[in-house]
Amino acid sequence: MNTVERWKQEKHPLDVIEDVAQYAAEELSFEEIEDRADDGEWERLKWAGLYAHGRQDGYFMMRTKVPGGYLSPEQAEVIGEVADEYATAPEEYGGEEQNDIWGDAFLDITTRQDVQMHWIEIEDVPEIWQRYDEVGLTTVQGCGDSARNVLGCPAAGLDDHECFDAQPVVDAISEFFTKNREYANLPRKFKMTITGCRQDCAQSQINDVGLTPARREIDGEQYYGFHVRVGGGLSDGPRMASDLDVFVPPADAVEFCRAVAQTFKELGDRTNRGVCRMRYLVQQMGAETFEEAVRDRCTVDLPTQGTDCSEGYRGDHVGIHDQRVDGLKYVGFNVIAGRMGGDEFRRAAHAAREYGTEDASVRLATDQNFLITHVPERNIGNLLNTPFARKYQPDPGPFSRGAVGCTGSEFCNYGIIETKNRVRRWAKALDRRIDVPDEIDVVRMHMSGCSASCAQPQIADIGFRGETVQVDDPEGTTNEEGDNIIEGMDFGLGGSLGADNEFLDWVEHAVPADAVIPALEELFEAYADERTDGERFYEWCRRVDNDRLRSVMRRADANVDGGVAHGDGGGRGEVADDD
Repeated sequence: MNTVERWKQEKHPLDVIEDVAQYAAEELSFEEIEDRADDGEWERLKWAGLYAHGRQDGYFMMRTKVPGGYLSPEQAEVIGEVADEYATAPEEYGGEEQNDIWGDAFLDITTRQDVQMHWIEIEDVPEIWQRYDEVGLTTVQGCGDSARNVLGCPAAGLDDHECFDAQPVVDAISEFFTKNREYANLPRKFKMTITGCRQDCAQSQINDVGLTPARREIDGEQYYGFHVRVGGGLSDGPRMASDLDVFVPPADAVEFCRAVAQTFKELGDRTNRGVCRMRYLVQQMGAETFEEAVRDRCTVDLPTQGTDCSEGYRGDHVGIHDQRVDGLKYVGFNVIAGRMGGDEFRRAAHAAREYGTEDASVRLATDQNFLITHVPERNIGNLLNTPFARKYQPDPGPFSRGAVGCTGSEFCNYGIIETKNRVRRWAKALDRRIDVPDEIDVVRMHMSGCSASCAQPQIADIGFRGETVQVDDPEGTTNEEGDNIIEGMDFGLGGSLGADNEFLDWVEHAVPADAVIPALEELFEAYADERTDGERFYEWCRRVDNDRLRSVMRRADANVDGGVAHGDGGGRGEVADDD
């Protein structure tokens, strides 16, 4: 049994929720919490949706779950208010000027349709929870070894891209697992995605469980339901999910997911934390044997596969789109790296209420963007003219549209490099400096601040993972020994999801950060010269061998290959979590 398993055995992780109220009432410091509850409390606090900050003692990151990304305007407004009032940095950490770009009181939309806030103090958590309870929000099991936020298509129920609206199934599965003590202590985090969308917006190929739309004849009648993928994931040991020979009717989806969780609970590894994820269990057992184990634990008989209805991978919902109902539209706004002010998010909620119908909603997407739905066509102009809409415009450049960034070293103790500010600066600079072919509306550029995969770099056209890099530059030395340690990254090319899904190749390692944009300029110049009709950037990167890609990158007037990886992060203040 590893140390984390021992901590969870000593006290059930969900019991920490009651403890938080006591810590808050007494306004305990981190040292006092640790003295009272031992160092395992930092792990158990994840079940309350709280992570100790990596580099700022006494403050938490708080994660709010948003099943399927769906928020009513009232819920979105409360989230914005909480960020504006409580996610504020103290003066000793910069106060209102803590961040050069975003200032203070911001929130982050994550790749799992969650909302993360920083600078949360323990004494404020009960008040936040009370305000959340009033509108049906929770942070419970936003983190920890249990069922995480359930993903879904952010445009569920809106247009003809889907076979059926799976949001009710998302909600039912989320409700079943949240605060369920029987399934709140699994060997590792458990990630599910459920969609009726033909274009797999919810990324079934990289989740522990992925339910995608299918059709099957049962007793002479045609029914919609789900096909199943299991064992996908990123980080170290990335794996695309395996198909099971199963058809799951919507009414049986909760029971099926319970049976998968039961299988993982009983058979998953609880010794080596590095290989505890469900994908390792599926890999070890094989998909057929894993399916048998799930069927043995399922209380309903599951038919075999029917006809698959998936048609590829969409990736995002940025832009103005028609809904099924004539005269209604939804608008996908582009939030580079997912970060925006709490006041801006609140204004988006107000805009949904003001310009949308009574069914209007705010939806969070897995690419860190958001949608406002049910907007009558006559109101689109007014909506787009609001200040937040002009800032997070629905017609961005291709690099801004595809930019994703994790928390990075700003708050995460695993983060080796700063990410959020850098991703925003780079995306805007690349949109100015690189002419992408007209038919290419998005170039996916994902940056993780360490070797974890919170920003999903392996499925991007261009992926980065942070490194500290030592370079030979006597004039730029940073210590007496003559070392020059700077921020840099491993540089990957050619990833995607969909029918041609493939993880990228890490083409160059330990690239100094200031050499990345010059290297990208060389790559896109070669791409423009050599691409075939309709060939996307990731397809060209796969067609060209890695030695050639490296040689193109090294044509840049920059030190592309002049660095050596140096060191990493870690410690009590974990945040990196493949969110």
